[in-house]
Amino acid sequence: MKTVKIKDKEFVPMISEEEIKRRVKELAAQISKDMAGKNPLLLAVLNGSFVFAADLMREITIESEISFVKLASYQGTTSTGTVKEVIGINENLSGRTVIIVEDIVESGLTMKRMIESLGTRNPASVHICTLLLKPDCLKVDLDIEYAAFSIPNDFIVGYGLDYDQQARNLKDIYVLKKEE
Repeated sequence: MKTVKIKDKEFVPMISEEEIKRRVKELAAQISKDMAGKNPLLLAVLNGSFVFAADLMREITIESEISFVKLASYQGTTSTGTVKEVIGINENLSGRTVIIVEDIVESGLTMKRMIESLGTRNPASVHICTLLLKPDCLKVDLDIEYAAFSIPNDFIVGYGLDYDQQARNLKDIYVLKKEE
């Protein structure tokens, strides 16, 4: 892994593709064990989680389904602080076990809004699975059962995460280089 330049910023390696693959397999094994016999619906939050959701889905060994929802709260490298739903949920969630699949949980406000929205549809249960968790940034109390990595409050790209829609295709995760 080497330093990469995206637009006007430099990023340095943080988490390798091999580490990501290992943790995705571990999460999928845990979900497969915990959700056996439940046929969970994975609800992937676009755009950032699409790579993670695809890899996770392929590693899950039990019957499961996947659908997508799009929420927006980012602009450039910072969160706007407001979440707006762009594409809604079309599935009947009544009595279903739902696993929200997110690329990154920072403040937790997006997850809180998602859980509130899902709750009106009477699911049997709602669980959170995230690739990345920034525990120091959480502003709300959440039960995050499945988190691949806990990271500091840094701006990152790669493996589905972007900087102004760029760098989603990187196989590793990179962190914004500190100013010297």
